[in-house]
Amino acid sequence: MIWWRKLSNKNLGPCKGEITVIAEIISTGTELLLGEIVNSNAAYIAQRLNEAGITVHYQSTVGDNPLRMEEVLKQGMARAELVITTGGLGPTQGDITREVSAALLGLEMAEDTATVERLQEFFRQRKLPMAESNLRQAQLPAGSIILPNCCGTAPGSILEHANGVLINLPGPPVEMQAMLEQQVLPWLKNYRPALGCIRSRIFRCVGIGESLLEEKLMDLVLSQGNPTVAFLARSGEMLVRLTAQGETEEAALQLMEPWSAQIRERLGDAVISDDDATLEEVVGRELLKKGWTLATAESCTAGMVAARVANVPGSSSYLTGGIVAYDNRIKEELLGVSGSLLRDFGAVSVQTAEAMAIGARKACGVEVALATTGIAGPDGGSEAKPVGLVHMAVVGPWGIWQEEGRFYGSRQQIRSHATARALALLVRYLRQFEAKKDKVEETT
Repeated sequence: MIWWRKLSNKNLGPCKGEITVIAEIISTGTELLLGEIVNSNAAYIAQRLNEAGITVHYQSTVGDNPLRMEEVLKQGMARAELVITTGGLGPTQGDITREVSAALLGLEMAEDTATVERLQEFFRQRKLPMAESNLRQAQLPAGSIILPNCCGTAPGSILEHANGVLINLPGPPVEMQAMLEQQVLPWLKNYRPALGCIRSRIFRCVGIGESLLEEKLMDLVLSQGNPTVAFLARSGEMLVRLTAQGETEEAALQLMEPWSAQIRERLGDAVISDDDATLEEVVGRELLKKGWTLATAESCTAGMVAARVANVPGSSSYLTGGIVAYDNRIKEELLGVSGSLLRDFGAVSVQTAEAMAIGARKACGVEVALATTGIAGPDGGSEAKPVGLVHMAVVGPWGIWQEEGRFYGSRQQIRSHATARALALLVRYLRQFEAKKDKVEETT
């Protein structure tokens, strides 16, 4: 459900002269409170509203209880110009958003004949019997603009009111997204054509901690105006979000450019991407640019590196294969790591990581190979080689690069962090190759 009103000039946000709409997203459904379903709707709606120039200040979740839902909706309406609620439009007795919405606005419920016909046709085409309860979905607040559901049965609705606009959206993500994209966003654009445009740029960083990142960028954070800078910690990564608001997309992007240059300069090669591309996507770009193929050799990460690379569609054009060499016998037999090296330095060592990478490159016949070996825990560590110690190595046409990492947390966290760091090492190696190649070409 959406309520909004235009703010007065004194309440305008950082972009003077623009219309600023403050929003709250309210997700309904007891299953969300119980953790039975992950609430992906709120994230999707927030992102799309942000792109449309609507600022989300609050998010709430409420179960299928009419009194609590009414309370949460009233609170949202009191502190936000725009309140969006998804869910509760289905055929069951627990689907109460329509009724609560109508009661808050003092409206009667009325049956929509066209919706009844669409429901009947929906079940007829699928040769399924239609339970009588499905007709509840045709009961809508009187005066609504009906939003047909192209992916399901529950329609949405738009209701203009003296104090704003009410929009009901379904809960299933596929249904909600289709209705939002195809009907709601175009309607909102026409309803408030001067909302302006908000754009964000995500800098994905690896190998720099949150405290150091904050130290390098704190003056930008404290200047919070337009643009704004914010941090978000991910598993093994740090995201820096730069956001600007302008009358047009071009204006917003122009505002960001000087700040983007400062962020790149201050963070250096810790920045893996500045367009929100994932580590594995950047790896794919760099390999395709060079026409190279990749192989992996993994011990403690046990295939996580190769799995992330394979997340990218089309990765078969550059990912040749991977070897999970957990046992030393596999390191020796498949990767050619010598027994004497393992005895002298141990499986968790710089020497072993390098030998694993060399062996994977030879075995798979690729230009570049990436290897990991370490102690994921919770047992197996020592004073010399503690839990969380991971060695990574890349081998390619420009020799061998290696890096040592010390990670903390659970076994899964250590492995995730090591995977991210290893992929970042590979990206830097690939980019260094390109830089060296360009330098050679300049001197010849």
